Amino acid sequence: MIIHIVAGGPTDRIPELKYLQLEDVIWVGVDRGVAYLLEQNIQPVKAFGDFDSITSRELHDIKVKLPQAEIYPSEKDETDTEIAVNWALEQKPELIRIYGGTGGRLDHFLGNIQLLLKGLERGTLVEMHDIQNKLYALKEGTYSITKDESLPFISFIPITPHVKGITLKGFKYPLEKKHIRFGDTLCISNELEVESGTFSFDEGILMVIRSRDYHPLS
Repeated sequence: MIIHIVAGGPTDRIPELKYLQLEDVIWVGVDRGVAYLLEQNIQPVKAFGDFDSITSRELHDIKVKLPQAEIYPSEKDETDTEIAVNWALEQKPELIRIYGGTGGRLDHFLGNIQLLLKGLERGTLVEMHDIQNKLYALKEGTYSITKDESLPFISFIPITPHVKGITLKGFKYPLEKKHIRFGDTLCISNELEVESGTFSFDEGILMVIRSRDYHPLS
């Protein structure tokens, strides 16, 4: 089972959802993302939010079409997206993808990055996607990675004070047992030179970002 969460970020940063409707996908809407899903003729299984960023007409339509929508007060301890991620993790999916989590307010974006770590605690991969990027966090281990021409650049960013023993094989800029610290930019903007490479590290947590340059018309 895969769960796709559509949050309330700018819709021009969200890939075309019609290409993401796989048979084993469960859709979840968050705040304005619920209205966007309905606009795309996708009926979410769950809907969460305080809905303070949509019009009263949009909220009325949501209540009519999704009577099971969970409406929260705007003053609360968790963001709407965190509430959705917590619910998704309880379903024990193999993968959670978040759309609409980038762009717009930086505090929301940085908060959403923190949510990627929740999956590590529960053994579920949580990814964040937009039209230009795919990012996720990993604990120490050895991982294979395949070339993707649509997202050619690969960056590794430490999100713990230290990431030790990072090794990159098959990359334009290889590494062997290198230690990097939070704040280092050594592993920004690498590329695979082979169809399938590997990366590994011995300690810490890495954020992996696959990206492409921004082209407004692409």
